[in-house]
Amino acid sequence: MTDTTAGQDAAITREITRIPLRYPAPKAWWICFSVSLLLLSSFIVSASVLLIYGVGVWGNNIPVNWGLAIANYIWFLGIGHAGTLISALLLLLNAHWRNSLNRFAEAMTLFAVVCAGLYPILHLGRPWFFYWIAPYPNTMTISPQFKSPLSWDFFAVLTYLAVSVLFWYIGIVPDLASVRDRARKRWQQVLYGLAALGWRGSARHWARWNQAYRLTAAIAVPLVVSVHSEISLLFAAGPIPGWNSTVFPPYFVLGAAFSGFAVVAMIAVALRHALGLSDLVTERHLDLLGRFLLATGLMTAYGYWAEVFDTLYGGEMQDVGTLMDRLTGLYAYSYWGAVILNFVPLQLLWFGSVRKQPVILLLIGLSVTVGMWFERYMLLTTSLYRDYLVSSWGEYHPSIWEWALYAGMLGVFFTPFLLFVRFLPVISVFEVKEALHETGDLSHA
Repeated sequence: MTDTTAGQDAAITREITRIPLRYPAPKAWWICFSVSLLLLSSFIVSASVLLIYGVGVWGNNIPVNWGLAIANYIWFLGIGHAGTLISALLLLLNAHWRNSLNRFAEAMTLFAVVCAGLYPILHLGRPWFFYWIAPYPNTMTISPQFKSPLSWDFFAVLTYLAVSVLFWYIGIVPDLASVRDRARKRWQQVLYGLAALGWRGSARHWARWNQAYRLTAAIAVPLVVSVHSEISLLFAAGPIPGWNSTVFPPYFVLGAAFSGFAVVAMIAVALRHALGLSDLVTERHLDLLGRFLLATGLMTAYGYWAEVFDTLYGGEMQDVGTLMDRLTGLYAYSYWGAVILNFVPLQLLWFGSVRKQPVILLLIGLSVTVGMWFERYMLLTTSLYRDYLVSSWGEYHPSIWEWALYAGMLGVFFTPFLLFVRFLPVISVFEVKEALHETGDLSHA
């Protein structure tokens, strides 16, 4: 190792470990953290009201007995998919540019999946018995009802969360040791030392770590497809107009990746500016995020087109009526909101100069994130509020408590994420250095 390379390694370690040890933007962090705590208090209040009075405080009714809760469940779960794609899939493909993005993308996945998993539990009539969904030995010999979507959700979310936690923690262990070795305060040395699990960077440690990291990545990649495919089949397997489509599994998976890349792009831009990480999160990383966002967006747009084509080609009266209602009916704003916000600003990403502009990329990511929320809401409401039986038609309007819970879920997401940004390495130190040694160019790390 040359003196220049050693100096670069030391500079990278110092730049990343300074964040948990000597946070560079304390005032901005405290402002954001205070807002997230305010949102979290909204979750506590709205969840308490829900547990005391029941789901009747929501706007759910017949036929729209799945409302904002399930729409947000799908939305949050979809956001987490980009973290697995960037980390696990690109790790197996040896794409080194992921190394500046994977750590905070993985953390985003964890907290988004937690938010998603809370929704089905709160949506239960008796959420304190949520563990009945699990196949556990009990004296009443009650088995889970595997025909129920709740059982599908339980296994999908729990598996995804468990694998995501393992993958994230295995990957961060070497960096926790780096922070431990540079810490000066005793409590930091103890806490980071315990979390590092005695890591000393020996050849045996690296060999075992590499096996575990890649094995967990290989397990995580199929979950990207299986989890959201399972959710889509909960829709497509039911006799509901507008849902009987074989395009739903790939449509949902690509839409999830689309929304996930949008959130990763926003986080990358925000952390790059707030923490002064422009040397590590370079314009090339922003350009590649923009390309992935454009590619997944175009594939999602194909799903929109295929759904319209299949409906018109099939000619089933109720499905055609649902399509027309989405275009011009009571909830047309949700359909056109999804189309416009998802695909109109996205076209700017055809231009390389735009993809490298942090502010524009952040705004496009925000537009896509809101647009994908409109899509989830549209898919649920427009299909359910006018079913086959005219006698069961009924409008759905979310109550104030549903909106309060949604705002609270944003607090559930941002509070632990901000704690992660403050106290843990947001970028993988050793992987950036490894890529630098192999490519000799930090912009490719």
